Amino acid sequence: MALLLDERWDRLPRSVKRDAEIMIRHSDNKAADRLWERIGREGGLARANKVFGLKATTAVPGRCVDLYCWGITRTTADDQVRLLRYLPRLGDGDVVRRLMRRVVPEQKWGVSAGACAGERVALKNGWLKHVANDLWAITSVGLIADRYAVAVLTEDNATSEAGIAKVEKLVERVLDGFRECGSQGVTSR
Repeated sequence: MALLLDERWDRLPRSVKRDAEIMIRHSDNKAADRLWERIGREGGLARANKVFGLKATTAVPGRCVDLYCWGITRTTADDQVRLLRYLPRLGDGDVVRRLMRRVVPEQKWGVSAGACAGERVALKNGWLKHVANDLWAITSVGLIADRYAVAVLTEDNATSEAGIAKVEKLVERVLDGFRECGSQGVTSR
């Protein structure tokens, strides 16, 4: 999204479009590194955060070393929901949603747990095993039916599987509070 503040999708070089696609759809860290450089690293992110109205999202300064730059950006669920709500105002926000709808099947966990059968889900998940304590940070951020913006950020999970299960349980619980899926039930992942 920071990239698309200054550049139109249709004018981006093919290699940059490819990096955006594999970063979102496949969670490719090297592609994210290249895009991090292209937006101007933490300075570019800070400028974008201001435009997006993010209040508590900050990045570590410097070049990426094994994803320790953008990969340890600090954020909040509130800021992630603000970011999702900004998508319709972003000139090429539809491109971002389209890529988020097409994440690879093995990464369709998380926010998708709250979708009713037949609803479209656009999501981006994240996971990081902390070097200091071997515990996992597991996150899932996305849109359900282009209506519900959901962000769940967890820390201190013993395994990635336990973190994913926690995220999905929280998403289901929260969405159940807003609506019922009725006879069609919850979508299968």
